[in-house]
Amino acid sequence: METKHPNTSFSASRPETAVGSEEENLLPRAVLRPNNYVLLDGDWQFALDPEDRGLVDQWYVGHHFDGIAHWPGSIEDHLAQAKGLSLPASWNDKVIAWYEREFTLPTRTEPHSRSMIQLTFGACGYETRVWLNGFLLRTIENEDIHFGEYTSFSYELPEEHLRTNNRLTVRIADTLDAEIPRGKQESHVYKRGGIWYQTYTGAVRSIWLETVERNRLRSRVGVVSEVEDRLVRFSITTRIHDPGDYRVRLAVYDLQATEPMASAEFPLRLEAGQKQQRLVLDIEGAELWSPASPRRYKLIAQLIDSDGYVAQIESLFGLRKIEARGRKIYLNNESIYLDGILYQPGTATYEEMKQHMLAMKELGCNLVRVHIAGVDPRIYNLADKLGLLLWVEVPSPHSSTARSRQNHRAELLRMVSLISSHPSVVIWSLYNEDWGAQDIASNAETRQYIMDMYHYMKLAYPQYLIVDNDGWHHISFEGRLKSDLLTAHLYTPDLTDWRTLLDRLSAGELTGVAAFPLVVGDPFFYRRQVPLLVSEWGGFGFVNYGGPATSSDRAETIRLFKQALQQYPIAGDIYTQATNIEEEQNGLMDVKTGDLWVPPGLLRSAPKPESE
Repeated sequence: METKHPNTSFSASRPETAVGSEEENLLPRAVLRPNNYVLLDGDWQFALDPEDRGLVDQWYVGHHFDGIAHWPGSIEDHLAQAKGLSLPASWNDKVIAWYEREFTLPTRTEPHSRSMIQLTFGACGYETRVWLNGFLLRTIENEDIHFGEYTSFSYELPEEHLRTNNRLTVRIADTLDAEIPRGKQESHVYKRGGIWYQTYTGAVRSIWLETVERNRLRSRVGVVSEVEDRLVRFSITTRIHDPGDYRVRLAVYDLQATEPMASAEFPLRLEAGQKQQRLVLDIEGAELWSPASPRRYKLIAQLIDSDGYVAQIESLFGLRKIEARGRKIYLNNESIYLDGILYQPGTATYEEMKQHMLAMKELGCNLVRVHIAGVDPRIYNLADKLGLLLWVEVPSPHSSTARSRQNHRAELLRMVSLISSHPSVVIWSLYNEDWGAQDIASNAETRQYIMDMYHYMKLAYPQYLIVDNDGWHHISFEGRLKSDLLTAHLYTPDLTDWRTLLDRLSAGELTGVAAFPLVVGDPFFYRRQVPLLVSEWGGFGFVNYGGPATSSDRAETIRLFKQALQQYPIAGDIYTQATNIEEEQNGLMDVKTGDLWVPPGLLRSAPKPESE
């Protein structure tokens, strides 16, 4: 096991690099810690449990695992390897797999009274249970079973169960349950084929051990900017085992500086447990983040106890403001047209996703819509650095029930809490094309839930624009749209039909334009009072659909359709899509290398006069 030593602190003995410089983040999270960590990636013992006997027979106490599987990796790959099949292998209804490995304790530079060992899964699921030396662990959120597969979760390892040599046992289970967040993975409702993909679940991201302080700041930071006054509201989360008086010290650095631009200390009386706290800094002279100038700063946050002991985290952030005002979108109080592209990473590696992001920028895009999927959190860091705006979506369930809404809400809250420091993330979708909300037009409970989550997001995370249900069936209540954007998915291969659809859409026709009416609920009369986006168009890779057969013909069709869009009072458009994935062959680049199949700049709009 390789031990890493990120060196990030206020210490005068720090090497020549500036305190505010950008450190390489090798872990799939947004925050850095000045500690030791040990990756547990690699070969694990492995066994399938098709009859679900492992819990009854107590495999976590002792079991002969006859297989080997590499972590990270999907259950589908491990299932195929175990059966000697080609990769990946599908499964029916339910799959259960067990993983086990041994590890030695990482080096601890602090006494046990101040430190502990934390185990973190970058993502794993959908249902994960973990045992240490045969003892069931509970997550920091006090879960025996962690549900979800798109975000990280952690365990504090109990000192009484730790040995010099330790055994870690993990049980992962998933089903085709349509009530859990699935995105575009197949389920009992939507079977694989067409736009529905092979499942990809299980041990899908890195797992690591690290030494952390007993009383510390958690690896989540929220950032809301008041750009007119250069005020930044930071939300931090404290994790306390020893109640008492503490101070939080915040310092913001330019990435090339050694002295902070701004700093402050805040006294706090903290009880045991977890608590979120909002703190404000005035960062005079800070430049704003935008695609044209993706200026970032470093936050160093410290929790200091009454003895002066310091626990520290670091995060990069940017100051920016996004608004939907009238029929336009404004970034930092200047109107911006969103030249977007739909992106479905599928099973792409982090290195492949990096190449995709660079290629999408080369295409002329200033926005990437990450479609119904969870991605490696380092992609958000990369978008911050490149100046690419991101539209993020909650992986949707496939059926509309009270339980599916409960699962949807839990997934949304997990996702947003972990990526709310990134200036690149500007739009969130709650649902897409009614997936998981099929009764949105007929069920008042479904509409009420979506309205409640819209209002929650606007209050808790004002740094985002929120879309209730992208594509059609937006909710209106008492004539007020419960979405910051009015979005439509328009698909036609015919240029004349395309112009006709755009004529009708921009004129405010809400029915007969997209596949279903654009608005449901109380009557809503569009008078250009909200920005209008064509949030999906294209589909030209489907030759049977009428799309052009060659890349050159497709590029010319895209150019003509894009040219037509510019003639209308539309705030942005999103081409479908960046890469090919399974049967969806609409990609504009090589999925492995990111090499473009069409000319660079194809999706960049010509600037419009401000008077339009």
